[in-house]
Amino acid sequence: MDSRKIIVTGCNGQLGRAIGREFEGDDRYELIGCDVTAEIKLDITDTDAVMKFVRDTAPEAIINCAAYTAVDKQETDRELSMKINAIGPRNLAIAASEAHAKLIHISTDYVFSGETSDHPRTEFDPVGPVSVYGRTKLAGEEFVKQFADRYFMIRTAWLYGDGHNFAKTMLELSKTHDELTVVDDQLGTPTSAKELARCIHALLPTDNYGLFHGTCEGDTNWAAFAERVLKLAGKDTRVVHVSTEEYMKKNPGSARRPAYSILDNYMLRLTDAYTFADWEAAIEEYFGDGLV
Repeated sequence: MDSRKIIVTGCNGQLGRAIGREFEGDDRYELIGCDVTAEIKLDITDTDAVMKFVRDTAPEAIINCAAYTAVDKQETDRELSMKINAIGPRNLAIAASEAHAKLIHISTDYVFSGETSDHPRTEFDPVGPVSVYGRTKLAGEEFVKQFADRYFMIRTAWLYGDGHNFAKTMLELSKTHDELTVVDDQLGTPTSAKELARCIHALLPTDNYGLFHGTCEGDTNWAAFAERVLKLAGKDTRVVHVSTEEYMKKNPGSARRPAYSILDNYMLRLTDAYTFADWEAAIEEYFGDGLV
């Protein structure tokens, strides 16, 4: 039987690379990776280019890993943010529907206000983004719902993998600093791109469509996460805990980060679709894979 073609946008990003590794050896699928920097170039904001590429490829599914994630820059670069995070998913949703293809779209915890909650956020909790990034990602969600016939939309948070991320930043800074200042009043769950790729692999062949939260299990804060990363790397760099307010005073102009980003993978649990690893086990596996 011929392999089914899967378009992976943003294939050079952390999640795109993890998906490439996850699907190795699965001869049911042929991954076609594209990115603005890849051998196969695709600008998802170009409606005509997206429609032609999808028509020519005739995929079984599209996995959209492309996004503008530079949160601070987007506060003054709103139009580009809207193009990549909203118009891009819109174009892919329209193209997927025309091709009768499934669409897997990755969203974010930033669609929530980030206000302190007495429970992890489920897919049924009200949204209310407070940053440009969050607002444009929410617009992208709405376009997917409006135009895609069959979609899996996965909100994730605190993602790390093979690429630029918080863990690698902490390790790089530890080379030249005896101590690092990190906020300790923002709560969330570090999530391995490898685990998210496994979840996507599990959902793809099913008809279990809809909105899902997809993060590793458990929760922590940024300072404690930094300490865990440094310990696993055998570093003795000290982490100085500070509040978000203290950090913002020293870094004016930064976008507001959610104080509370703990997501509940409620729909995955209700539908027995996939169970993520605990975040501490996942970060240990990350170090074992040699990606830091």
